[in-house]
Amino acid sequence: MKKRAALFFSIALMPSVTRVLIMLLTVGLLSQCSSPVGSATVNRATDCVVSVKDQKIGFYRNGMLQQTYGVSTSKFGLSDKPGNYGTPLGLHEVVAKIGHGAPAGAVFHSRQWTGEVIKPNAPGRDPIVSRIMWLQGLENQNRNAYGRCIYIHGTAEEAKIGQPASYGCIRMRSKDVIDLFNRLPVGARVLIAEGGIPTSVPVERRAPTAAPNPENSAPLMLNPNVATADGTPANTVAQNTASPLSTSSGEASPYQSRPGSNGSTVIYSATGSKESPGLVLKSKRTVAAQ
Repeated sequence: MKKRAALFFSIALMPSVTRVLIMLLTVGLLSQCSSPVGSATVNRATDCVVSVKDQKIGFYRNGMLQQTYGVSTSKFGLSDKPGNYGTPLGLHEVVAKIGHGAPAGAVFHSRQWTGEVIKPNAPGRDPIVSRIMWLQGLENQNRNAYGRCIYIHGTAEEAKIGQPASYGCIRMRSKDVIDLFNRLPVGARVLIAEGGIPTSVPVERRAPTAAPNPENSAPLMLNPNVATADGTPANTVAQNTASPLSTSSGEASPYQSRPGSNGSTVIYSATGSKESPGLVLKSKRTVAAQ
């Protein structure tokens, strides 16, 4: 009699237990399908986090999430190998900002504004537009990022934002990349990660940015993959010094400079105006002692 009662009791409980198990399994599956903001954890100081999983980028101020934007990472997956067109993971630094003053939709070729302006989703067009923030890898896993010309930049293919569609860069809508461009200084850190967007990140204590100094600042090559016969990088008209020179000739380049914010230097064409779209170069930045 007792055995029958126990069996009956067990059978009576089975439906509710089954329902609980189904609910737990469903919640687990849903949690794997999406990464809500705040679900990820980052243990490195950074100013932005790019989530490959969610195809978003988060901007942080004083370690707290301020804004998120949709992005497109590489349709070829994750890689730092030259020629693979992948998006490199890890911590990067913004070493150049290109496109100051250019209108939304301004078309850039070889980091120069062509003078053309196109609308979002223009049929058959896929140029870099509006703004460029050039990234340099700070880790071994992304050491080729700068030479591969990995940017955060505007795209004409805005309809593809939210899905992997690039050839390695981080693509953004024009209005979004202009907004982020105005928020991020040269020297800002950008972490590209596979996980989601955290609500907070560690804050790095930084000393004031030092003024550009030819003795302590390496030149920033505008064309890192182009070299002369003797191996000297060619057309390096942009250095983070007060007087950018061409390293191949030693003569003054067709570019001029003016002081920028945070100790940086704005490079602009000598034939243009100081208000024309320019290039902001990094200056040596020191980190305060902990």
